Amino acid sequence: MLLDGHSFEWNIIPILVLVVYAYADQVAAQRWKVVFAGLAFWLMDWVNEIINALINHFTHHPVWGTPSASSLTILAGLNIEISLMFAVMGLLSVRLLPENRNLAFYGINNRFWFAGINSILCVLVELELHHIGALQWYWPWWNTSFPFLIWLLGYMPFFLVAYWVYDMPATLHQRQTVSRLFLTVVLALTLFGPVLRWL
Repeated sequence: MLLDGHSFEWNIIPILVLVVYAYADQVAAQRWKVVFAGLAFWLMDWVNEIINALINHFTHHPVWGTPSASSLTILAGLNIEISLMFAVMGLLSVRLLPENRNLAFYGINNRFWFAGINSILCVLVELELHHIGALQWYWPWWNTSFPFLIWLLGYMPFFLVAYWVYDMPATLHQRQTVSRLFLTVVLALTLFGPVLRWL
């Protein structure tokens, strides 16, 4: 199924256009910290998916997989629809943030509150996707009986990295950080994909 173009469906084209529009809208408004934070969120998903694909290579079982139909299955647990969804989710996650990054509730910084709550919501969606068979989990430590790791490792890093980039004081630092993250993902995909053929 990986990278098999025969499963292409036209519905992916308007979804792609909407993702491009979402980013273009932020660029037009010169909300660069939103753009870079959204990209950081999306790239963190790629990091997770590469790790999942490597686990699949070495154990013959991914931590999670997407057995349902897709316009394009990219990696063991990643399809084009999921990837585009995460690209937009990153934008939305930072648009919801209070502008005051030091604001705290019950002594806990608001960024941790938002990361924790948003991660819980994502886990609830995953539980439903697993229930209907659109998403499969293959290990006992990453399953309905123990969703804590899905919350902690599956989503918290996405939000925390996006918020960290969003709160950087200079656009230059945001651009450099996202560029390094992008380069890391590209190098990993190249090394573990075409070179070693592990993905």
